[in-house]
Amino acid sequence: MTELLRPARGGFTRPFGCGWFIREFLLGHGPEGRPVIDPNRGACQADLFFHYKSALHAAYAEDATAWENERRVKDKKEPFSEAEYAERVAWHLSRIPYKLVKCRYHSFVMYFGMLKKLQWVEATGEEEASAPQDHYEGFDPRRYYRLTKKGKEASDDQWSNPHRALYPQFDVAYYREKRKSHRYTRRVPTLSRRSRLH
Repeated sequence: MTELLRPARGGFTRPFGCGWFIREFLLGHGPEGRPVIDPNRGACQADLFFHYKSALHAAYAEDATAWENERRVKDKKEPFSEAEYAERVAWHLSRIPYKLVKCRYHSFVMYFGMLKKLQWVEATGEEEASAPQDHYEGFDPRRYYRLTKKGKEASDDQWSNPHRALYPQFDVAYYREKRKSHRYTRRVPTLSRRSRLH
């Protein structure tokens, strides 16, 4: 039997997906070592984003340390002890720039907007003052969101790609046809600026 090459939970480039993390966090499961929240109270978008980025950073640090440990074993060296392993994870974690991970806040807000359109999350009605309100009149407060019944019942496949769930007409076949209709041209070789000056 042939087994298809499939990404794990987060896809080929991330250890876990954004949708999976949001769902687990709002269910109060504390995914990837994040804090456990009250599912009825929910959480703010900014807090969700912060914990998602922190969890991705921790996963990258773990992966880097595991890779180092594998290299040590291949080179016939002693693997890291538990204390050394934790120290190496902390070392990697301290050196990951905050913006290294691709997810940006604007992208996260757009993603979360799709979840609202799908009615998978809803505002609880609880709000608190946000820091920008001290300086800008009319700035939005921090709103708390929780999962709806619809969001809890949505399948893993739907949570892995809310865009496809929201716009089912834009399926794989649609994008395949779009790529076929695009005409790719070969880039014309040109002289570099430096060679033109001489």
